[in-house]
Amino acid sequence: MKLLERFNIKTSNMHIYDTAFSHSSYCNEHNLKEDYQRLEFLGDKVLDLIMSDYLYNTTNYEEGKMTKIRSMYVCENALYEYALILDFPDYVKIGKGEEASGGRFRKATLADMFEAFLGAVYLDQGYLKAREIVYEIVIPFIKEKPETFFIDYKSRLQELVQTTKKSVNYELVKEEGPSHDRTFTVNVIVDNIILGTGHAKSKKEAEQEAAKEALNKQAKV
Repeated sequence: MKLLERFNIKTSNMHIYDTAFSHSSYCNEHNLKEDYQRLEFLGDKVLDLIMSDYLYNTTNYEEGKMTKIRSMYVCENALYEYALILDFPDYVKIGKGEEASGGRFRKATLADMFEAFLGAVYLDQGYLKAREIVYEIVIPFIKEKPETFFIDYKSRLQELVQTTKKSVNYELVKEEGPSHDRTFTVNVIVDNIILGTGHAKSKKEAEQEAAKEALNKQAKV
């Protein structure tokens, strides 16, 4: 796997990397027990730790600003960009139906698999190798444009309502479609009032879309 060669990863556990790129549709077709999702859960936390560690030790920003910057670089849009840089579509294992519907290039899938890959690296090679990858792929973006990479609508909405001490909650309203091609509908609720609704292929992105709609409504007031 060229991806492993790029980071000088020598492993005796190729299975964990195969799993990191195995979509549920592929697992269903081949009677495999585990897809990438458990590794994605772990990789999400590994990435958060590496990013938090970097911001804490290289800046003097206060907590709110560090949180804001971190959120920009771990959002779905950002993760998708990292996955494309590393040619992830070449490694994705998906079922025939998912392939036909363009699933190999689906943003939510590739974003999650970037975190799954980090989770696999962490388990197989340790924290330092996972950090090396993040420092090579992610950190240059922060150095180049620390606060202008991707707009985090959730953070912007949170900042807006904090000034009025109101509460913000996201409610999953509906899930549609087969397990390998879900569409999520999420409402953002501020003080028991629905201010926005988002539809997307992942809950994270649906939340961002709901927050974006809420912000647009506020801008027109």
